[in-house]
This record gives sequence, C-alpha cells and structure tokens, in this order.
Amino acid sequence: MSLVRFRNRSMLPTFFSDFFDGDTMNYPYMDDSTMPAVNIKETKDDFVVEVAAPGMKKDDFKIELDNNLLMISSEKKEEHEEKQEGEYTRKEFMYQSFRRSFTVPKTIEDGKIQATYKDGVLSIQLPKKEEAKQKPKKSITIG
Repeated sequence: MSLVRFRNRSMLPTFFSDFFDGDTMNYPYMDDSTMPAVNIKETKDDFVVEVAAPGMKKDDFKIELDNNLLMISSEKKEEHEEKQEGEYTRKEFMYQSFRRSFTVPKTIEDGKIQATYKDGVLSIQLPKKEEAKQKPKKSITIG
C-alpha cells in the first residue's frame, strides 16, 4: 500500500484561499478573457496608463475622473444577420464590455489629462502638478 497526499478542498473554496493561492482576476466574478491588460508607468513628469484593447475604436471608450478615481470603461455591441427567403439562416450577436478603476494620487493635474488610442493601445497621460515633480539635486554650501 502506498500513501497518497490529499488536500481537503470543499466545493466552495474560501475567499482567502482563492485570493492567496491563485490569480484574483479569475475569482468567480471576473473573466479575464474580456478584461484588458493594463500597464501603469511613472516618469518624472507624469503617470501613463496603457490599456491593451485591440480591435476597438476611440469612440468605444469612456474615461472619467471622479475625485481621485480614474474609471475606464467600454461597451461594444454587434449584430450580424444573414437571411435566405425571409428565414434566418444565421444570426450572431456579440457583446463585449469592461470597466477598470484606478486610484490616482491627488498630485495629478486633472485639467491636463490626455488620452490617445493607437495600434490597439489606449494611452492615458496623467501629468503631475509642479510641486509633485522630483526636484533636481542641489548642492548646499556651508556658510
């Protein structure tokens, strides 16, 4: 007889085990096949949020800033239909949507935010206020 290691798993895993054991994007409410990948980078002058969303148009996106919450969403619906003598031979519906939210620092110049969509990537530039920008190193003389 050999010993077999067994992990006791219930049919309903706990939130914490799923959160720490795996990818939280796959938790019951999320489908990562419709959730676009996002890159966020910081430079000395701004933050840039890049959303990978190929096959869309710039009019498909909605970008909002509410206090310090940046919300990016999209909703796209398509319907294709082929008829033959008044009967449906094929009818296809497609619905795709996503919503992503990010908390941004209060040091953002909200009046100067810009967004562009090129080659399947939505880029949102969030400029920093002057007081938030990194200052160059200064040499201080002793008097």
